[in-house]
Amino acid sequence: MSDDTSSNLARNVRQLRELRGFTQAQVAKLSGVPRPTIANLESGEANPTLSVLVRVASALQVSIEELISPPRASVRRYRPCDLPVRVRNGVEVRQLLPDPIPGLDIERMALPAQGRMSGVPHTAGTREYLTCERGRVRLSAAGETFDLDPGDVVVFRGDQRHGYAALDDAPAVAYSVVMPGGWRV
Repeated sequence: MSDDTSSNLARNVRQLRELRGFTQAQVAKLSGVPRPTIANLESGEANPTLSVLVRVASALQVSIEELISPPRASVRRYRPCDLPVRVRNGVEVRQLLPDPIPGLDIERMALPAQGRMSGVPHTAGTREYLTCERGRVRLSAAGETFDLDPGDVVVFRGDQRHGYAALDDAPAVAYSVVMPGGWRV
């Protein structure tokens, strides 16, 4: 094993173990690998077999690749300028998930006073959760209209035509969460 891979493995095993609140003995018990072997992995002195890597990765609930790759930061800060933004009809829509999660979208919508925006129907079976944070927001969906005050949430089929509008001649902020899955009426 190369020096870089050994040091990556050592840092990752220790970091993952500590993040999960495990002792070396607990990882040893979960993996079926002797505790001294876990200590050797964390010291960077081990030259583990594939079987040991598989068992330790399983105990820590990660892939072997994650065990031997350069360590990931446990926290990363994203500034607003780091997140994708689009503007439609004066409405600023900002993605809130910097890393894609398949099928899940979370967006912040800043609607100017009297701002309106048509929603794009999502794939069949999706649900959309809309919550108002500031101002008042009107949602039109399925031929119905819902006026949301701060804190209100509406759940609707995201695979149909829908639209959003700011009410009361004031700007509004709302959050949309779109999830796949079967819709139950």
